[in-house]
Amino acid sequence: MTKKSLVVLVAVAVVVFLPSLGLAGAVQEVTTETRGMGDVLKAAGIFGVIIGLVSVIAMALIIEHMVNVKRDKLAPPDLIDEVEALFDEENFQEAVEVCEAEPGYFTNIVAAGIGKIGHPFETIEMSVAEMGAEEAVKLHQKIGWLSLIANIAPMLGLMGTVSGMIGSFNVIASKGGQTNPADFADEISQALVTTLLGLIVAIPASAMFVFFRNRVVMTALEVGAITEDLFERFRPTSAG
Repeated sequence: MTKKSLVVLVAVAVVVFLPSLGLAGAVQEVTTETRGMGDVLKAAGIFGVIIGLVSVIAMALIIEHMVNVKRDKLAPPDLIDEVEALFDEENFQEAVEVCEAEPGYFTNIVAAGIGKIGHPFETIEMSVAEMGAEEAVKLHQKIGWLSLIANIAPMLGLMGTVSGMIGSFNVIASKGGQTNPADFADEISQALVTTLLGLIVAIPASAMFVFFRNRVVMTALEVGAITEDLFERFRPTSAG
């Protein structure tokens, strides 16, 4: 990992996780009588367990994207240099073999363009553009799961809140209005904790989705410029 990447990662971590740590402190205050995360999830009920599972999925996705959704992984510099050298030598058949041997974002786009060599330049250009758009869509779909988690986590928290409030009102109704706050404390605890747990998951997931989306956009622009330069040699020169 380069120094620049490390600085970016630390900055993102600070922006993403500080709000979550604040909410985590709020959860601790709400659950002062609990002693561990298991107790917190127990207080949150089934919705807390579901949110906990969703948080594990979100963390796994963030780690996977941090490793694989980056410029050097999608378009390795060494591979770009190799393909450019083969293009300079006009050894397009070997360039195809290299792309087929190492399929990926960059190589799939280049292979699509090479397959149209011999056709008018507009056909090559369109093939490269279409494959670039297709690969970009795949990446956006891949990181889109974080956006989904960021959207459903607060909803799960809200469902837990509604469930807890319904439970507390049922307790009040069953007691004929003669209730002690301790009688429905569990339901109120569920209502509060599930809301906070949902936000704790949603805030990092939402921030990291934006981070990876911007990374995908920048990578698409950079790779688009590289492939455009590769195939620019096939553009017909205008007659003097």
